[in-house]
Amino acid sequence: MVEWVVDAAREAGAARVVCVVRPGDRVAEGLPDGVEVAEQSEGEGTGAAVLAAQGLISEGPLVVLSGDHPLVTPAQIAGLVAEHRGAGAGATLLTTDQLDPDGYGRIVRNEAGEVERIVETKYTEGVPPGELAIREVNLGTYVFDAPQVFDALDEVPLADGERYLTDVLPVLKGDGAAVVAHETRDAAIALGVNDRVGLMEAEALAQLRILRDHARAGVTFLHPGTVRVEALVSIGPDTTIAPGVSLVGETSVGEGCEIGPHTTLVDCRVGDRAALLHAYAVGAEVLADATVGPFAYLRPGTVVREGAKVGTFVEVKNSDIGEGAKVPHLSYIGDAEVGDRSNIGASTITANYDGRKKHRTKLGKSVKTGVHTSLVAPVDVGDRAYTGAGSVITGDVPDGALGIARAKQKNVEGYADRVEEDSQ
Repeated sequence: MVEWVVDAAREAGAARVVCVVRPGDRVAEGLPDGVEVAEQSEGEGTGAAVLAAQGLISEGPLVVLSGDHPLVTPAQIAGLVAEHRGAGAGATLLTTDQLDPDGYGRIVRNEAGEVERIVETKYTEGVPPGELAIREVNLGTYVFDAPQVFDALDEVPLADGERYLTDVLPVLKGDGAAVVAHETRDAAIALGVNDRVGLMEAEALAQLRILRDHARAGVTFLHPGTVRVEALVSIGPDTTIAPGVSLVGETSVGEGCEIGPHTTLVDCRVGDRAALLHAYAVGAEVLADATVGPFAYLRPGTVVREGAKVGTFVEVKNSDIGEGAKVPHLSYIGDAEVGDRSNIGASTITANYDGRKKHRTKLGKSVKTGVHTSLVAPVDVGDRAYTGAGSVITGDVPDGALGIARAKQKNVEGYADRVEEDSQ
């Protein structure tokens, strides 16, 4: 969750990112590379948290973000910093009037429109009606001048043992610094995550943002409420995402593809115009114009090359399916190379494991295997070779040859009559 905040800060132009953590909370272990860590070993409240970073920050505008508010955007941060610099302010607050203001700090402005103070309204007793009518609220995201805010925090008194960051604003104003507000209409930043319900709500909003961005770039979602697309996924224009699709990790999908219904791709690469229907794939490549499914399983190391087909109830693992090759149905292809334009008969399998080691099977170009062929690795089947239906191939098959390895058929005449006599 905190990586979303870190990424937003970096995309907005942050030169350094410091994460304030509590000793022993293990947050530091999961931080992205390059994030500096400041431990808050004493004090309570947001003001104490900012003070904990004082030893790492000495100059420049200091943006304060909350690690449990993952929906902050780079545009909001960049706009906040631009407002701060343009106004020459000592503090700039991110605000909105797009929320129900109950419980939020109301922004009280003077006649000139300048921020005069923040009125906390968690408890409304004694708050004047005019201030309760204010809809502009503080979102808890700030920019300060670093030296100024640290000096001012030293003057902030404790309240019930806590040092509140908002209490620094009157100190700054008393020192002659301007306090200004930058308004946003996207109030999702206000959603903080304190439990799994909050996490679920934040993920739903984040997912909607992701889908909208892809849709604006030319992707069609037939039933977006059933789709999961993670943040690092890329999708080309004119691709259609059907119901029940999950695109996970660093999956990339090309242009003009058909994905789903009910397809899951984890860290996969899909080329232009490929189609995957009711498929599950992990760490696989499906190149241009290839088709996968329905009900196919691609395991890590699989490459399905241009125009190839992996069909119904087929599992492929650590194998290369050549251009235009077909594995239409009911097969297992593991640790194998299938040559261009080969056709694998129904229920063909590669027996790639001898109990100790994995071995590879190599099929040349334009190979045709009969149904129920078992290829016992290591074995090579040459270009344009055939295998007979029901064969167990344990030796190499030369180019253009027919490999047959099965018992000769024997017909027992009168067998049915004998069975009927025995049953009487």
